[in-house]
Amino acid sequence: MKINEVEARVGITKKNIRFYEAEGLLKPRRNSENGYRDYGEGDVAALRQIKLLRKLGLPLEEIRALQGGRITVSDAMRRHLVTLEREEESLGQSRALCVRLRDAAPTLEALDAAALLEEMAQLEQEGTTFMNKQTNDIRIRYAAPVAVTILMTVLMAGIIWLLLWAFETDPAGAPPLPVLALLLAIPAAVAVGMMIALTQRIREIGRNELDDAKKY
Repeated sequence: MKINEVEARVGITKKNIRFYEAEGLLKPRRNSENGYRDYGEGDVAALRQIKLLRKLGLPLEEIRALQGGRITVSDAMRRHLVTLEREEESLGQSRALCVRLRDAAPTLEALDAAALLEEMAQLEQEGTTFMNKQTNDIRIRYAAPVAVTILMTVLMAGIIWLLLWAFETDPAGAPPLPVLALLLAIPAAVAVGMMIALTQRIREIGRNELDDAKKY
């Protein structure tokens, strides 16, 4: 099967499938004739297992240990239940604090945020984990692809400028016009390709495809 068929059968995006391959959780064989991945029923079954376990919230390390036979499903569930119980306790603490604020009904100006943060810090020291949405407030995920695209575009523009400068300085040594056009077209095509890739990447980030694997 090709990756599109697997995507349709399992309900996992191609990005997820490639992510799990990169993590070593899936190892499809390669077609000896063209080098393409060739997925079999075993890969489909493995992906369904991964999807199930990720939906239950198991970390990738646990799934890797399960696949390697180092732990059993019972072992994994036993450990995961401990994690879920801790999360349940943390949610209970968060809920209790929200109920207190709801019943006290303070105005925003009267809200003693410093005292509440100190109380939360104490609870965190005791093992409570609060939801921290601050991590989603800064969109640094765009920084790397934008920076790489800018650097590559500047580099390609520099190569084009150097070629034009060299041919203008020594017209006699310039190659024929078709060859010159080809030499200039290569860095230009790379720059355009980088811009297209950046646009696609921004769309993926906007659709949260970057975090697809974490949802499973």
